[in-house]
Amino acid sequence: MTGTAAVDEVLAEVTAELAALENPRIREVNERHGDDHGVNLTQLRALAKRLKTQQELARGLWETGDTAARLLALLVCRPKSFTRDELDTMLREARAPKVHDWLVNYVVKKSAHAEELRGAWLADPDPVVASAGWALTTERVAKRPEGLDLDALLDTVEAEMKDAPERLQWAMNHCLAQIGIEHPAHRARALAIGERLGVLKDYPTSPGCTSPYAPAWITEMVRRREA
Repeated sequence: MTGTAAVDEVLAEVTAELAALENPRIREVNERHGDDHGVNLTQLRALAKRLKTQQELARGLWETGDTAARLLALLVCRPKSFTRDELDTMLREARAPKVHDWLVNYVVKKSAHAEELRGAWLADPDPVVASAGWALTTERVAKRPEGLDLDALLDTVEAEMKDAPERLQWAMNHCLAQIGIEHPAHRARALAIGERLGVLKDYPTSPGCTSPYAPAWITEMVRRREA
């Protein structure tokens, strides 16, 4: 059996296994958040653990276009094996929020192309693509802020976050909070911007969870660090 035939055989087996894991109730809950799949993520991760890293299988799973298959692909792929253009194409194809989130966090952040893509995506006119640029920027704000213009980022948040589409707004808000948490010199301005814009101020938050409202988020995380 050729290598391609072997991969195709495994792909068929794994696709069938994913179909067997489909749960209508889980799908109903996920679809409320824009994720069109019905597979329990704990079971999905267990399947990925059993399969281990298989880059060609990951490519095949991604190409199916199925959301559960793409999530599995992101767990069994080799992040550093993708080219810059492949990652860019994958992001533009990844319309389901969970696929988008996992692609950025589990794959792009581990890639040598992350910084180049961060700059390109940040300036992209597609708000979903731009949200990935903001997510990568938030990572740098927390871990590698050298070279970032934090004042310019705050300027953009102040001017654009209030009216941004939901997923872009969430990503910008996360960056705003991270600047306030990690950088004391910019904390007062971050708090003031959050208070003035009021984004996510009334977002329902479960007991014991931190509100995504930036001033509350910043204040709570700083309190914990100083406790």
